This record gives sequence, structure tokens and C-alpha cells, in this order.
Amino acid sequence: MMDTRETEDLAAIRAAVRSLCANFPGEYWRAKDAVRAYPAEFVDALTRAGFLAALIPAEHGGSGLSLEAACVIMEEIQACGCNGSSAHAQMYIMNTLLRYGSPEQKAHYLPRIASGELRLQAFGVSEPTSGTDTLSLKTRAVRKGDSYIVSGQKIWTSRAEHSDLMLLLARTTPREEASSRTEGLSIFLVDMRAALGKGMTIKPIRTMMNHSSCEVFFDDLEIPASSLVGEEGKGFRYILSGMNAERILIAAECIGDAKWFIEKATGYARERQVFGRPIGQNQGVQFPIARAYAQMRAAELMVHHAARVYDEGGNPGAEANMAKLLASEASWAAADMCVQTFGGFGFAEEYDVERKFREARLYTVAPISTNLILSYLAEHVLGLPRSY
Repeated sequence: MMDTRETEDLAAIRAAVRSLCANFPGEYWRAKDAVRAYPAEFVDALTRAGFLAALIPAEHGGSGLSLEAACVIMEEIQACGCNGSSAHAQMYIMNTLLRYGSPEQKAHYLPRIASGELRLQAFGVSEPTSGTDTLSLKTRAVRKGDSYIVSGQKIWTSRAEHSDLMLLLARTTPREEASSRTEGLSIFLVDMRAALGKGMTIKPIRTMMNHSSCEVFFDDLEIPASSLVGEEGKGFRYILSGMNAERILIAAECIGDAKWFIEKATGYARERQVFGRPIGQNQGVQFPIARAYAQMRAAELMVHHAARVYDEGGNPGAEANMAKLLASEASWAAADMCVQTFGGFGFAEEYDVERKFREARLYTVAPISTNLILSYLAEHVLGLPRSY
């Protein structure tokens, strides 16, 4: 289902990703899913191939590719039946460090991330009491000499057990003392290897899909002041552009999922014989597949448009949100269609449909829910009164 108008460079990236993913078939993912294990071999293979360093500039050991190229990488991973959530954070977390990190931080960390010596996979933002109300987070970082003392809790910090570094958002100025509602939050790059057991505790959360989700507790964790990324108190604005990249990349993953479901359903509908003929001959089976395909292609256009706005230096807030909204709904519609097409076999592990079905359900909820996207569009695009 590759776009025939795709550039040769992007087509070559797509082919290389597909070749790598061929080494990780359904059996591999079913085995990991059964015990909720981290696919370290897959992540290591992506790292060795340079795919996780796609957005790191060449001078720091990366590929210096565009966000659109990164989208092709993540889309193709999903379209091959693999699970990009095991590694996708390294793509979108990178943006904050690239844009706002000091020259010293970039020189120290980026080459080691690009080589695979370090993993930057954990993003500590959400909290149990605030959820997506980021401005209400309570984790505090208090300056003490050449250090910050961090106290609080994060939740849904995926891959925390498998990451060396965490990008942490914490409040450095109490909300009531901040000059505005968006001020007083700061970004820190935390060395989790040094922090674990010395004020930081990680607790895994078992979920319906293998997403390596965790709670992270900070109990007077001391981190060096050099961990601060950019200027103190400006962290919220720093992560906004990173959140746009995150939404665009995850939207690309959703497109890949939709393509996988559509290809899987189409193949099954051609081969499955009921009442002496293939079920794909019936319009009741054809039409849902065709509708899912049309919905996917429409969402795909918005994803690529959003990536190009980002790459051209524009503010893709509306485009990133619409891409994530449309792509997540397209992938979920395709997932539902695929299960319906397979019937009872759609629930059997060996076909991988039920696993991908569970994984696809996440993205209408995270990293931002559909309702919050609609609220954003209503207020910031349509000019309606703020609803929250």
C-alpha cells in the first residue's frame, strides 16, 4: 500500500525497515506478549540499523532525517505487524533535547544515544491526579546548591525499566507563585541508572497490551543542576513542540496498524470459503474493508501534511492533533473490521489479530484523548470558548 508518489529516499527507508522487521515475525511478538516482556532484540536491531537515531543530526552520530522520514520508519514497523511502542519515545523525546539542550548536553548524550550505548525511552509527564492536565502536575524539583531535590510520582511512564535516561517534567515554582499558568515547570534529563534505588523507585503496571507501563516514585531524589534542560520554569513550552512530534509519529504508527489490519482482512477474505465461495465476494464483507481503506488513506494525507508543516518550521499544533485524531480512529475502525472479518479466528492468538487489536485500542486514549483534541480544535482553530 505504498504511495507510488513517494520519493526514492523514503521508499528506500521503507524497504529497509520492512527487511529488518521480517526477522521479527508474529511468533516473536506473541512470545513477548504472553509474558509481557520487553522486545530488547528488536529495539537493539533498530538501533544498530540507525533507525532510532533518525532525528539526531549527523554531527552527533545520527542520520539527520526529517520528521516525515521518521514517520515512514514508524509506520512501516507497524505495517509489518511489529510493535513500535517499544522504541518510539526515543524519536519524539529527542526533539526537546535537540532544540533546547545545551551544547554540552548534546555533545555528551546524543552520540551515545545514537550508538545505542544509552537509551532515552522514558518520558515522565503524566501523574495520577492530573492525567492530561499537565499544568496541574505536583512533582516538585527544588534547587539546593548545585543540585535539585525531586519529590513526587509519575504514572504511565512507559519503558522506564528499560531506559537509561528519562526526560522529566517537574514543577520548580509553586503554581500559586508562578507568573502565569504555563510558567514554573522545568525539564530535566535524569540519569536513571544513578537514580534507581537512591530516591527513585519503578513499579510496573500490567495492562491489556505489552506496553511496559510503569509508575515512578521520587523520594527526595538528588540530581545535578546540570540535568536542567534549557531555562528553569520554561519546560511547558519546551515540551509542546515535542508533543506535536509525538502526535505526528504516533499517528504514522496508527496508519501502519490500519494498513496491517486491511491487508490481513483482505487476504483472509479472499481465501476463506463459506457456503462454497470466498467470503470476500460478499458485499457485507467487502464494504467494511473498503471503507476502512478509504478512512486510512484520508488520515494518511493529514499525517504527511502535518509532518511537512513541522519539517518546514511551522507550528503544526492543529495539524498534529488532527493527524492523531484521524489516524487513531482509522486504525481502530480497521482493527474492529479485521476482527469482524476473521470472525472467531480473530480471537485466536496465532493470527495476531487479537494482539494488534489490543495494541491499536490505546491510541484513541493516549498520548492525548480524542476529547481533548476536539477541545483544542474547538478553542484554538474554531474560536469557541474554552471548555476547561
